[in-house]
Amino acid sequence: MPEFSVAAMPEVFVSDTAISKAVSEAVARGRLRKLGSRLYTRNLEEQPERLIRRNWYYLITGYYPDALITDRTALENQPASDGSVCLISAKKRDVVLPGIVFRPRKGPGPQEGDRPFIGGARLASPARAYLENVRPSRERGGRIARTLSRRELERRLDALIRRQGEDALNRLRDEARAIAPQLGLEREFDALDELIGTLLGTRDTEIKSAVGKARAAGNPFDPDRIRLFETLFAALRDTIPAARPVAKHTGAANANLSFFEAYFSNFIEGTEFSVEEAEEIVFGGVIPQERPDDAHDILGTYRIVSDPQEMRTAPSDFAEFLALLSRRHTILMEARPEKNPGVFKTRTNRAGNTVFVAPDLVAGTLEKGFDFLQGLGEAFHRAVFTMALISEVHPFTDGNGRAARIMMNAELVAGGQERIIIPTAYRTDYLGALKALSHSGHATPLIRMLDYAQRYTRAIDWQDLDRARMTLEQTGAFAEGEEARLRMPAESEGAGRH
Repeated sequence: MPEFSVAAMPEVFVSDTAISKAVSEAVARGRLRKLGSRLYTRNLEEQPERLIRRNWYYLITGYYPDALITDRTALENQPASDGSVCLISAKKRDVVLPGIVFRPRKGPGPQEGDRPFIGGARLASPARAYLENVRPSRERGGRIARTLSRRELERRLDALIRRQGEDALNRLRDEARAIAPQLGLEREFDALDELIGTLLGTRDTEIKSAVGKARAAGNPFDPDRIRLFETLFAALRDTIPAARPVAKHTGAANANLSFFEAYFSNFIEGTEFSVEEAEEIVFGGVIPQERPDDAHDILGTYRIVSDPQEMRTAPSDFAEFLALLSRRHTILMEARPEKNPGVFKTRTNRAGNTVFVAPDLVAGTLEKGFDFLQGLGEAFHRAVFTMALISEVHPFTDGNGRAARIMMNAELVAGGQERIIIPTAYRTDYLGALKALSHSGHATPLIRMLDYAQRYTRAIDWQDLDRARMTLEQTGAFAEGEEARLRMPAESEGAGRH
C-alpha cells in the first residue's frame, strides 16, 4: 500500500480502516482537522459547513458505497434547505455532519437509466425522480419532507415546458411509463400522467400552484419575470416621486419635444440620422431614398408621441392595455410588415445574455404584470413599471424598446407629469439599469436613472427647436460611447419653459 500523504488527499475526505492510524497521527500533528464522523480535511481554516457543502457529492460513497441519489435531491441537485441529501441504500442510519445530513431509505437499486454522479454515487433518472417525488411525504424530526410538494412539482414541470417545450414533457411521461413497473410505482405513474395531461390541456385534475393553474387554463406566464415585477413594485411603493407637472405646452413646444423624443428613442435602437436629416424627415416630409424604412421608424414614433390625445390615453383595464400596445406598435412599425406590426412574436428573442419571455407566455406575463400596475397610483411609478414590463417581456419581434418608452411617456402625459427622453449620452445608463433589473433584480438603478432623465427633460425649454438643440448639445446629449456623460442644464429644476 502506498505511504499515506496528507497533500495527496482530497480537500475533504472520509477515513477508513486502511488509513485511520495515519489520519489520527496527522490530526495530532495539526496537519488535518476532524469535521465529523470519520470526516477530515486538509483545510485548517474554513468553516466546516462551507467545506462540507462544497464537497457533499464526494462524501456520499464514503458513508454509503451503494448510494443512489433520489427523492427531492434527484430533482434539486443540491442539499435541501435544511441540508438533507436523500438516498437509497442498504444502510439505514442517517449521517449528520455540519451543514449536511445524509438520509438513506430502502428502495430498488440503480436502474439502467440511473446515471453515475460526481463522487461515485448513482443519480436517479429524471423520469424516476419525478415518479418518486409524486409520493407524498411529511416532515419528521424537524427534517424537511423527503419529496417535493405538489406545488413544487407543478412549478418544475411548468419550467420544463418553458425551457424545452411540450415534447420534453411527453418524453418524460413515456420514460416514466416504461420504468414504473420495474420500480413498483404504477400508482405514482397514474398520478404523474394525470398531472402532465392537465398541464398540457388534455386532462382535468386538481392543480395547486399559480403557474400550474395558469397553464392548465391556457394562459401560462413566466414566474421569474413575475418575481422581478414584485421587486420593482415594492421598490416603487417605497419611493416618493418628485412632482414635475407640465405647464400647458404650446403646439411648438410639444412638436419640438416630441421630435427629440422620437429622434433619441430611435437612435438608442440603432436608427441613426443626423438631427438635420431627422428634421427633414419629420418636418419636411422628406423620405431618404436609400433609407426609407429607417425614416418611417422615426416618423411613426413621432406621429404617436406628438399626438396629444393619443398620449393622454392610459389603459383602465388589461384589454385596453393590450389594445393600446398593439395599436401603437402597428403605427410604429407600419413600414416593416415583415416584423408583423401589432402582433405578438412567434419566436423567442434575446439581447446579449438576456433571453426574453417565450412567445406562449407573453400574454399571461403581461396580464400578471398589469395586475401590479393597477396597484400603482403615481404617474411616475406607473411609467417606470410600464416601461420595465414591456421591456422585460419583449412581446414583439422588433420595436419593443420604442414601444416601451412610448407607453411609459403616455402614462406620464396622462398623469399631467413631464415625460422622459433618453438622450444618446444616457443610453449606457439606461441599458445598464435595465440589465441590473433583469440579471440581478436590482430596481433602484432603474428608478434613479429615469428620475434623472425626467429632471433633465423638464429643465429644457422646448419652445424653440434651435434653442432646445443648443441646450442638448451643451449638456452632452448627443455624445456617444462609454465616456459620454449627460449633464443637467444650468437652469434649476422646474425652470423649463413650455
